[in-house]
Amino acid sequence: MRPIRAASLGTATALVALLACASATSAVGSDTDSDRDKGKHQVLTLTGKLTQQTNFPVNPGGPAAQGDRTVVRSDLYDQDGKKVGETGGFCTLTRAAVPGDSGGAEECIVTYTLPGGQLTVQGMYFGILNPGPRPSFDNAITGGTGKYDRARGSVHADTIAPGERRFTIDLYL
Repeated sequence: MRPIRAASLGTATALVALLACASATSAVGSDTDSDRDKGKHQVLTLTGKLTQQTNFPVNPGGPAAQGDRTVVRSDLYDQDGKKVGETGGFCTLTRAAVPGDSGGAEECIVTYTLPGGQLTVQGMYFGILNPGPRPSFDNAITGGTGKYDRARGSVHADTIAPGERRFTIDLYL
């Protein structure tokens, strides 16, 4: 028999999850292309150059394992080569090498600091354990501050050289 406190906590958790799903469903249902067109749309193309990276492995000296964490920082440059900001974030390995798929997967949360505010970005990054150049990935813009306070959209990243990526930020304000 479960203690009353545990049962209440379970019920409260289920209720919060149910309400969150209902709110998310309502929000998704009301976001149409015409709603999106009302906002300001812009595409930013920036180059990120890795300046710091620290790995925190679960099994130091062993193979990649679920829970391994990487913390990164990059400087951001516009198409003229002028530094315009930086990124900072972390990725956690959610899938280590498994039979039939040695590529692995990470969940990443990154903040892009730009003139006038910040963008927060989150998403999965697949194939990170494969040898060779890092694969491309797409992440969702989950919010922002300052002039980006109502930001939504996505970020597409392509590796263009070791430690260097091109970020295409498809931004709706």
